[in-house]
Amino acid sequence: MVRANQSELTVPLRMAWAITRYKRAPRAMQIIREHVIQHLKVREDEEVWIDPSVNEHIWARGIENPPRKIRLQVTRHDEPDIPIEVKLYTE
Repeated sequence: MVRANQSELTVPLRMAWAITRYKRAPRAMQIIREHVIQHLKVREDEEVWIDPSVNEHIWARGIENPPRKIRLQVTRHDEPDIPIEVKLYTE
C-alpha cells in the first residue's frame, strides 16, 4: 500500500501580472511549479506533476487574464518513483 501526504496550498499569482500581458498564463504556470518546489522542499531526484485541470483553470479566461490566486491540493507519495501531484482543490 502506498501512503501519501496531502496538503492544501494557496498560490498567489500576482507576479504573473508584472510582465507583458501576452505572457501571463504561461508565467502563472511557472509560478505554480516554483511555489510547489519551494514550499515542499522538492529534491533534485523528485518530479512535480501538474494536473491538466490546473492548466485549464489558468487558461480559462485566456492568456492575458489568469486568476490572481489559486488553491491547490498537493500530494507527496512515500515512494520515490511516484511524482508529486498538484491538483485543483475541491471541497
